[in-house]
Amino acid sequence: MKRSYSFVLRPAFPVSFHQSRFISLASSVTVAIFIAALLTPAGAADDPGVLLPFSDAERRLILQHGPWPPPAPRDPSNRVSGNAEAITFGEKLFFEPRLSAKGSTSCGTCHVPERGWADGRKLGVGLVEVDRNTPTVQNVRTHRWFGWDGSSDNLWSQSIRPLLDAREMGMTERQVAEVVRNDADLACRYEKVFGARPPADDETVLVAVGKALAAFQETLASGRTPFDDFRDALEKGDLKAAARYPQDAQKGLRIFAGRGNCSLCHFGPNFTHGEFHEVGIPVFKKAGGVDWGRYEGIKKLRANRFNLLGPFNDDPARADGTSTRHVALVPQTFEQFKVPTLRNIALTAPYMHNGHLATLPDVVRHYSEIDPTLLHMAHLYFDPLVPEAVPTDTLLKPLKLTSIEISYVVAFLMTLTDDQAPHKPGAAAPCR
Repeated sequence: MKRSYSFVLRPAFPVSFHQSRFISLASSVTVAIFIAALLTPAGAADDPGVLLPFSDAERRLILQHGPWPPPAPRDPSNRVSGNAEAITFGEKLFFEPRLSAKGSTSCGTCHVPERGWADGRKLGVGLVEVDRNTPTVQNVRTHRWFGWDGSSDNLWSQSIRPLLDAREMGMTERQVAEVVRNDADLACRYEKVFGARPPADDETVLVAVGKALAAFQETLASGRTPFDDFRDALEKGDLKAAARYPQDAQKGLRIFAGRGNCSLCHFGPNFTHGEFHEVGIPVFKKAGGVDWGRYEGIKKLRANRFNLLGPFNDDPARADGTSTRHVALVPQTFEQFKVPTLRNIALTAPYMHNGHLATLPDVVRHYSEIDPTLLHMAHLYFDPLVPEAVPTDTLLKPLKLTSIEISYVVAFLMTLTDDQAPHKPGAAAPCR
């Protein structure tokens, strides 16, 4: 049987302009798959259009990754969540450089639509370089915690944080409020959304800005992907349609959901359970020191006056603050970072909390070759409140994948990216 190289030379599913961008950016992926194909004996590949014999258990695991898109409920902590005027106002604020100390940086500077709402850098750069990679803001409406360390428990609080961070946008509460008060269009939009002109109280205006930014970001949902079509075909029992899914991707999915056990953390329709783990990535900062991850994030969360237990939560019952009330500051959270979504993963390189891994093959290889004696050893910490020996995460085991198996997993991950055209900031008519 003649070997087909359709995944390398001609994608096995329709490719739009948007997909062609991430395919060109992932040349290392293409090369890896192409080399693997050359090393595979003739006749080893299945015929195109054949569905692999997934077991019932495998099918159940696959089906739990959908359907997509999920429902989009309103955020009860944000009274303008889902409000059309708030979404428009939030979009203008998201791309407004005057909300930075130098008038040169906006939220959209780091969260770039054409780059999957990330920035393509190893470490983010606001007014200066920061210590962490810029995460995507797509699908944030599905999150419970925000930021690599979970230091925010709601999207509007997370939207406020970079405005006030000296390294990112470098503003004060007063400066943010004055930008809104002194711009006729922004002040008009504020009034339409919140029912009154921006008040003299700076903190009130700042929180409103955060809530409008959150309303906009809630709309940034990724589109359907080849995987979603495959998953839905399986659910409907349409085996002919399911068989159109590229076979290398099917093989990668079988590893992902099977012996790789990746679904344990990359769970559900958004391919993340939204919690935190240690994954064997160095935690030393470029400028020196250690990034303690979730441990420090919990400290910041508790101290944050904009958390869900505070006075700015629009839900009088504070029901959504239960997780914040009970989150535990335990030594095991040292060096843990949030499990990211895998949707549109091909657009958001480099990877991990500090951009340590450049490509998707690098990521899969990292998990394949991870050293459990290093990952799970007792760590030593220099904190009088922490016992000398701390047990760490024990979920990960080396997968010991072959090169061709790595290429299969990468092929699967590539099919989690949609073909939507990049978002273009709206040209809203002046506010009246």
